[in-house]
Amino acid sequence: MAFPGVGEGDRPAALMTTLGRRLRARLRLMRHSPPLRMPSTLRALGILGMNERNGDYIGIYNDRRHYPLVDDKLKTKELALAAGIATPELYGVVEIEHQVRELDRILDGRREFVIKPAQGSGGNGIMVIADRRGVNFLRASGASVTRSELEHFISNALSGMYSLGGLPDKAIIEYRVKPHAVFDAVSYQGVPDIRTIVFRGVPVASMVRLPTRQSDGKANLHQGAIGAGIDLASGRTVDGVWFNNVLDAHPDSGNRVRGIQVPDWDELLTLAARSYDLTRLGYLGVDVVLDRDHGPLVLEYNARPGLNIQLANQMGLLSRLKQIRALAQVPDDAAARVALGQQLFGG
Repeated sequence: MAFPGVGEGDRPAALMTTLGRRLRARLRLMRHSPPLRMPSTLRALGILGMNERNGDYIGIYNDRRHYPLVDDKLKTKELALAAGIATPELYGVVEIEHQVRELDRILDGRREFVIKPAQGSGGNGIMVIADRRGVNFLRASGASVTRSELEHFISNALSGMYSLGGLPDKAIIEYRVKPHAVFDAVSYQGVPDIRTIVFRGVPVASMVRLPTRQSDGKANLHQGAIGAGIDLASGRTVDGVWFNNVLDAHPDSGNRVRGIQVPDWDELLTLAARSYDLTRLGYLGVDVVLDRDHGPLVLEYNARPGLNIQLANQMGLLSRLKQIRALAQVPDDAAARVALGQQLFGG
């Protein structure tokens, strides 16, 4: 497939691909050679820094008017469902304090569900209920939660304890994702998720975040989850990163994180690419989970995605972003944009 500005004889694109291989090889040395962490060296490796991300990409390509569509998970869910994009089923929303007493009506006898703040960040304020035991609820860890404790948790979410800026919030109650078996051997208790960076509608990098005992079963890198890069063309994982250290095996199970084939890979990337059309955010992080019964489900969008995806893939984002930025136009069709990203950055 041919794309505007990208051809078989495109010498700059071929050069960037060659440089990318060299950069990945050099980045593997970063944990052994501290001098490579000097700013000048990081720039030479094509590492995207926070200031450059904010000024040259988020500041230019993300219109702040569209931020509420992604900062509020309830609005994100409504937007995605209207476009036919699958998300975890919404059971109900608690908006004001007296609705906490209507919890039985919302749950409708369900034994498992997830409660999260609509405008939460960093994975905070999420309670996963895996079952019931008598009048109490059981968390995924096996810990028991009383009805009073559950109501208090929801009240805290409404007060803004977990929300951006501490503003009053809503509590979302939704389907508990059942993780695909493909990650069972390299995941501790929680649900792995797949983050894809989409620039101008083109996927440029992906990684899977694997929960560990250290992260308490959460797919949060800052709390101790593993980030394993994913080759865009094949959908296979590469070596993982854990607290900025490269590793090839999960610290809890000892199983290899490299070489795992992500199911429904092209469908997953297409969901990520379509998210650009929904949000109109040019620089976007798309988080997708793989459910064993429902396949890929969009979990949330992020207008300010972090930079650890570079460590997980052992490559710098900057060269990839510059290639997409240099294109006079990108395809209108999401599947064609996926193919473009795979052509440029796969392998």
